[in-house]
Parts: sequence; C-alpha cells; structure tokens
Amino acid sequence: MLRAVFNLSGISYLYVLKFNIVKESGMISLLKKFENLRVLIIGDVMVDSYLWGNVSRVSPEAPVPVVMRMYTENRLGGAANVALNVKSLGATPVMCSVIGKDDNGRAFKEMIRKLGMPEDGLIESPERITTCKTRIIAGHQQLLRVDQEVEHYIEKELEHELWQRIQTLVDRNDISAIVFQDYDKGVITPGLIDQVIELGNQRHIPTLVDPKKRNFNYYRNATLFKPNFKELTEGLRLEIRKTDYDSVQEAALMLQKESGFSMVMITLSEQGMLLSMGKDFQVVPTRAREVADVSGAGDTVIATASLCLAAGMDAYEMAKMSNLAAGLVCEKVGVVPVEKKWLIDAASQD
Repeated sequence: MLRAVFNLSGISYLYVLKFNIVKESGMISLLKKFENLRVLIIGDVMVDSYLWGNVSRVSPEAPVPVVMRMYTENRLGGAANVALNVKSLGATPVMCSVIGKDDNGRAFKEMIRKLGMPEDGLIESPERITTCKTRIIAGHQQLLRVDQEVEHYIEKELEHELWQRIQTLVDRNDISAIVFQDYDKGVITPGLIDQVIELGNQRHIPTLVDPKKRNFNYYRNATLFKPNFKELTEGLRLEIRKTDYDSVQEAALMLQKESGFSMVMITLSEQGMLLSMGKDFQVVPTRAREVADVSGAGDTVIATASLCLAAGMDAYEMAKMSNLAAGLVCEKVGVVPVEKKWLIDAASQD
C-alpha cells in the first residue's frame, strides 16, 4: 500500500493506491436497503450557526480581521447531524435528546420540522439551554467559534423521562439500530447507557457508540465502539503513535475484553481506520481526498456504520463505506451530511 501526503496552499491531499469500494450497482442496491431502516439516535443535539463573510482589512482596535457579514445560516449539529446523515442516506432517523426552552431550541425544532423529521423523542426543559456553536467563516477559513452550552448531566427526573421516551419509541417503531452520539453535554448519563444497551441487546438491535471522554469507560456490551485516536489514548491513558497499528490493535483488544464490545472501530484521521473484531483486525486506508473541513466527519462515520450493520453488511465493508462517506464530507466547508449521489459517483469512479 503506497501513501503520499502533500500540502499545497494550505490544502491537504492524501493519495492511497489499491483501495476498492462497492461498485456503482452494489452502491445503489445498498442505498435502496437503507430506505426501510429506522435508526434511534440518542445524544447531545445542537445548533450549528454560521456567519459567512469576507475579510479585506485588519481592525484598527486590535490585530484581528474585520469580517464583513454576508449572511448567517443555522444547521442541525451534534447528534442531530447523525440524524441528518441517516436521513440523507435514505433511512428514517428518530432523535432522542433534551433541549432548552429557548430561542436556539425553537430554531432547532423549526429546522427538523422543515426537514420532516420526527420530534417525538425530543424533551424541552426550562432548566437546560440548547447547545449552539457559532462559527465565523471568511472564504474557506474558519476564524472563530463561539459556544453556548451547559455540560452537567441532566437531572434524574429528566433522565427517567428520556428513558421512558426511548422505551416507547422502540416499542412503537421497528428500530434497526441504536446510536449513542456523545458530545459530553450531559444528555447521555451512565444510567441511561446501561438501560439502553441492555434494551438493545434484549431486542437484538445493534448498538453503536461514538464516545467522548467523560462516559468513555461507562459503555459496556455495545455492538460497535467507535472512538477517534485522541479519545482512545485519553480514555485508556496510553502513549502510542497513530501509525503503530499493533499498539492500536492491542488497545482495541483491551477495550473489547474489558467492556464486551463486539467490534471496535478507531478513526485515525489521515491514516484511515482500524477495525478490530477480536484477534482479527483490518486497517482501512483513506482514499485520495481534498480536505476542506473535518467538522462532522465522525457523525457521518457512525451514521453510515449504523445503516451498513443494520442492512447486514460485512464488518470490513461497513468500515470501508463509513470511511469513504467521511472522506466525502471532508471535502465540504462546514458540517454537512453525506449525500447518496456522492457515494454513487465515488463508486462509479473506482
């Protein structure tokens, strides 16, 4: 396998030879299967707000650029971006989360209504604020991000209400997969993790986890655990190199043995992914890609993986498909979901 990384005018290009993906006909068939799937997504939803503008001068008040605002835009973010990816791939997302009774919460609900996405898994609480991340972008460059959020766990009463809502949605819908999209904002609690994974295992529904640091060691017996390299090393307190695949695999095996995961899939940014299924592991390389923005790529990975597993795809093919989808969204500025057409076009070009 030959790899080469170049940096031209601030844009990174990664070239990897000998990489096969699903052919165009197979891609279309797979996407057709997705249309019958429903994915329950539990986690921290947020509003991704963008202020787009141009920079032509530096402020006389401080050594900072002056951004002439052109327009602003709100998008679904956090766990809601997983839902958006699921919907974009043709399946039905069912979001479960807690938002605030505030302007951002109202903006969030308005966006999902316009998209025709179900909102019966959302709980509004006057005790919380809706997470909002405002990015200021000039051209293709993000200059600043301003966050509004709370990070403490939801109260016990809210946790119980959310758990009851999840049970009801699983009972009333033919759920194909359950995703935990954890952004450490407090919606996912240790108690909720235990209850939902047990429910998924009882109903033979695959459970997938995209973790963050606080809850890293609370997840047990999930089908797929998907940390990135930073989360892996921090969660296990390891000092290893990203390219030391044997050490990464040892860490994955440690996770599987201690936490009972069927699979561990570790994203390694420009190095691709490492998929561990016990003693067997595969490194999934990255394709040639012009990288504009990595924001939201992890959401795309877990969304694609959930649908591939629910559709009965082989684990290694699932990893390759998820890696491909993430690479495609990295070509776009801002947090955007993968589109079916991009996948079909990529398959036709292989």
